[in-house]
Amino acid sequence: MSKTKKIAIYGKGGIGKSTIVSNIAAAHSKDKKVLVIGCDPKADTTRTLVGERIPTILDTLKTKKNTVTEDILYIGYNNVDCVESGGPEPGVGCAGRGVIVAMSLLERLGIFSKDHDLIIYDVLGDVVCGGFAVPLRENFADEVYIVTSGEYMALYAANNISKGIKKLKGKLGGIICNCRGIDNELEIIYEFAEKINSNVIGIVPRNEIVQKSEIDAKTVLEKFPNSPQAEVYRKLANSIILNKKFVIPQPMDIEEFDIFFRKFQ
Repeated sequence: MSKTKKIAIYGKGGIGKSTIVSNIAAAHSKDKKVLVIGCDPKADTTRTLVGERIPTILDTLKTKKNTVTEDILYIGYNNVDCVESGGPEPGVGCAGRGVIVAMSLLERLGIFSKDHDLIIYDVLGDVVCGGFAVPLRENFADEVYIVTSGEYMALYAANNISKGIKKLKGKLGGIICNCRGIDNELEIIYEFAEKINSNVIGIVPRNEIVQKSEIDAKTVLEKFPNSPQAEVYRKLANSIILNKKFVIPQPMDIEEFDIFFRKFQ
């Protein structure tokens, strides 16, 4: 049985998945061999780990048919292995196709057979798209975490993602709140998690040093290692690695979701 812990982190675009993934990877990099796989067409998951944007699998395959590991796998902060699936040009093709192609190539190159302790997938949006569902549907990931804020659209996406997880019989490990500072945010998040039969595994407060770190293409753990925000990410990373509580979520239908959210307005 593989000792590798394989997790997928889902959430709507722009909710802060990539920041959380990269800082979790950095937190575990000192004592674990970590692989980060960006499954977002923006291809920005690994930028703060490597210090720059790396070539994507899709772009590499366009110019080099006989692709080898060194063409797509880059070494980041504390020797974190980094890969970006990429996506098509805007307005052309299916964004999820990059994930399908990437997973196939990574398998063929034997990257999943390497001695990683932790593999983290950063996955865009809802799992209703076949491409973005691949980490779950094809059993590349064993457990899922959803990043959201207390905002309506972020939670709407989180609820939709939980529908996909339920359909695929995935294991939801919990909700991560990437706070936006709205009224009643924590109350909303905790009640949402309870409504879908899950729990809140981490709260990440807003902090301007996150943006300062990203401007310099660094994780918070690299640029501000002694900051309270770095400690937040370390605590979250530890909670995920030690988590034993997994559920098949019970998402709300649309009407129930709207009733739930309106009570906080």
